[in-house]
Amino acid sequence: MTMPSDSVTALDQASAASPASASDAAGAARSRPTVPHIPGEAGIWIFIFGDMSLYIALAVSFMADRRKQVEAFTSSANHLHIDFGAINAVLLLISSLLVALGVQAVRRNIPKYGEWMFAGAFVCGAGFVLNKYFEYSSLVRAGITPTTNIFYSYYFMLTGIHLTHLIAGMCVLAYMYRAAKRNPAPTTAIESGASFWHAVDLLWMILFALLYLVR
Repeated sequence: MTMPSDSVTALDQASAASPASASDAAGAARSRPTVPHIPGEAGIWIFIFGDMSLYIALAVSFMADRRKQVEAFTSSANHLHIDFGAINAVLLLISSLLVALGVQAVRRNIPKYGEWMFAGAFVCGAGFVLNKYFEYSSLVRAGITPTTNIFYSYYFMLTGIHLTHLIAGMCVLAYMYRAAKRNPAPTTAIESGASFWHAVDLLWMILFALLYLVR
């Protein structure tokens, strides 16, 4: 039994159009705006708010002690090299931009671009660690340690805690890089990691102002 020629033609047209339709649908899916939502899981925000609360408490304690010993705090802060702090601030700002672009790429199903963005952020984090090593080394060579005075006790404690968070954040970035390769990528987990990295960035901006700029 043969199929009518009109039916064959219709089927041929449908099959010819299907690849284009699939391509259009994929393009539409990529360009479709995402629904506004709180990124990541609830647990990561509980952790971030807890971390922020700790740093706020330490910052309040720092400022209270500074009011009692303004001259000692100011003199000690003048021995810090602001260039080290500023370079690290720039590195983290760039890394946060790269992470944000990477998350957008994952949401739009462009994983390769996301991988490169997360890798770039990781490199910025490594630059921060290296720069911090040079800064710590220069202070120690000058005879400055956590026991020198109360300002440096705060300095090494606050920057040391932050450095620990940053190294943990680099481990998270490595996970995000690998996760972006999956199909489909775990978007919520990647958003959680990005939220943590942005918090690490924000904490450094607070510390930079508190330790290097306040006089």
